[in-house]
Amino acid sequence: MSDNIKINIAIDGHSSCGKSTIAKGLAKKIGYTYIDSGAMYRAVALYCLQNGLIKDGVVDEPALKSSIKTLIIEFRPNSMGGADTYMNNVNVENEIRSLEAASAASKVSTIKFVRQTMVYLQQQMGKNKGVVMDGRDIGTVVFPDAELKIFVTAKPEIRAERRYKELLNKGLDVDYDDVLANVIERDERDSNRTESPLRQAEDSVVLDNSDLTPDQQFEWAVSACKTAIEKVKASR
Repeated sequence: MSDNIKINIAIDGHSSCGKSTIAKGLAKKIGYTYIDSGAMYRAVALYCLQNGLIKDGVVDEPALKSSIKTLIIEFRPNSMGGADTYMNNVNVENEIRSLEAASAASKVSTIKFVRQTMVYLQQQMGKNKGVVMDGRDIGTVVFPDAELKIFVTAKPEIRAERRYKELLNKGLDVDYDDVLANVIERDERDSNRTESPLRQAEDSVVLDNSDLTPDQQFEWAVSACKTAIEKVKASR
């Protein structure tokens, strides 16, 4: 975007507020690598669900700890210009987007060794800059020195409506009230977990997209990126 200067961009915020859409579009626009950190936790959650490591809402932590380092989580380009999530060489992009996987992801993401493992992998991905990553603790834990930190939010009802439509478009049979309850539950769990809770980094810029169109929020993000790069340029 500017004289080959590369920065890391951390995008945090509440669930279903469009973080991934913004991050994907921004990465494509400026030629950066997009990493969906939430998909990594969802993949771990899917592994737990597939292998009976979550029973009655409780994660079998000893069993997960002994196997988590055998998981290979990758992002591979797809025909739409984005990237799909692969776990152990299997495309699990659709499976990890279910409500069940979302709920399980909020559980496994509170476990210290899970977060430590994922954070290490994410930091390795961003060592050479030029990364756009979205999640819950990117600007506070994964990339605390990111040159641009964006905190995205929107009203819960609006986020639930967006998520509801997204799931319907994928052919899933869902109820709006269930989706809203899941959004509120995830907000509560993400904000109050002991390990790396969701919080806004002090040096982040806030994007409330409750009343913005996708184009408007994308233009806002591109402008914020240009400003951040120019700031880095001026400091050199």
